[in-house]
Amino acid sequence: MSSDTAPSQDPRDHGTGHGHGPGDPCAGPDRTGLWSVDEHLADILATVRPLDPIELPLLDAQGCVLVEDVTVPAALPPFDNSSMDGYAVRVADVAGATGEFPAVLTVVGDVAAGAGGLPEVGPGQAARIMTGAPLPPGAEAVVPVEWTDGGTGEGEGAATGMRAASAAPEGAAGEVRVHRAAEAGAHVRRAGSDVRAGELALAAGTVLGPPQLGLLAAIGRGTVRVRPRPRVVVLSTGSELVQPGEELGPGQIHDSNSFALAAAARDAGALAYRVGAVADDAESLRATIEDQLIRADLLVTTGGVSVGAYDVVKEALTADGQVDFRKLAMQPGKPQGFGAIGPEQIPLLALPGNPVSSYVSFELFVRPAIRALMGLGDLHRPVVRATLKADAPLTSPEGRRQYLRGAYDAESGTVTPVGGAGSHLIAALAQADCLLVVPEDRTGADPGEELDVVLLG
Repeated sequence: MSSDTAPSQDPRDHGTGHGHGPGDPCAGPDRTGLWSVDEHLADILATVRPLDPIELPLLDAQGCVLVEDVTVPAALPPFDNSSMDGYAVRVADVAGATGEFPAVLTVVGDVAAGAGGLPEVGPGQAARIMTGAPLPPGAEAVVPVEWTDGGTGEGEGAATGMRAASAAPEGAAGEVRVHRAAEAGAHVRRAGSDVRAGELALAAGTVLGPPQLGLLAAIGRGTVRVRPRPRVVVLSTGSELVQPGEELGPGQIHDSNSFALAAAARDAGALAYRVGAVADDAESLRATIEDQLIRADLLVTTGGVSVGAYDVVKEALTADGQVDFRKLAMQPGKPQGFGAIGPEQIPLLALPGNPVSSYVSFELFVRPAIRALMGLGDLHRPVVRATLKADAPLTSPEGRRQYLRGAYDAESGTVTPVGGAGSHLIAALAQADCLLVVPEDRTGADPGEELDVVLLG
């Protein structure tokens, strides 16, 4: 069996916190008939618990949820510093300075970012200073180099920049002519002007993106305590499946589900491991699943959950009673399976094999489970109301909640169906950015009606 994983196996040892199994009585009122979409989802979310927190290096914590308040240990910035390349001056020395009558100051040295041993700026003096460098003692403001002659002695000419210190060390001495006055604090970033010591930097529950990680680094945090990104193993089943790039034989098709679902798991915030397609053999499937448990916080299978003679997922996982296979009042995606397996009771969601069915099922059930494992409060895709824009009425099976692919126009507030209702129409799925929802109590929808729309983007 081939395995395509990114990244490699993760040896983290953290609890999964999984709760009761599918036999819990709160899962649904009628376990022999059709389950509603909401009952099935409630059963999943009642079982899935947020992962235990761990300490991670900053870059490994990207996309994770912070589990503790982070306070600022020291002011940011920690010292008064320059926001411009220019000269640190005393306000009185440049008062009334103009291009015609510049203030002529003696340059007493350079102040570069990270510099120590700062020169003191006395009356009639200036220090050449770089962006981010600490304001030297005695200085009250910074005049940008463009307000000066850059120390060239060219009278009224305005400098456009500084020459490199290595190429022109003389720039740190001599005289500079300043052509404009500056108020106290001009072009100076005061200590604590961003955040002060003791202030709240980030609250527990914050999702760590690039700006948040930048702030943590700026206040000196090298690691942070978070709920880790769930490790989701995706495997498809079917002897007819061939890996993309390989030649098809009679009756074979390329495996697309595992790629789509692994990508969807990443999009939801998980670390996704894609396993090559498993043949229609119950023992092989059981062995493969057992091998994958070591690196899984959630297992997702696709295919083999219906009532056919070769539906091996159902065959392999029904015997021990850990996974419950059920029929849902929805289209596509009627056959579903859910349970918790192995010693650690890892949640497993068994999805149907048709490409549209598996993807819709992922969005409705797996994505919320992933986000629940992450400890996020917002589990679901956004839902909006939109006006149906179509050439003919839509039809929907009685008693089923139908999900159709659509294109949503936010500006006009309309949604247009994309492709037909067939659960194999993957090309139409690739053109869609939303799902149209026709409720269970409806057998259709007319153009101009308002429908719920699940936004996928």
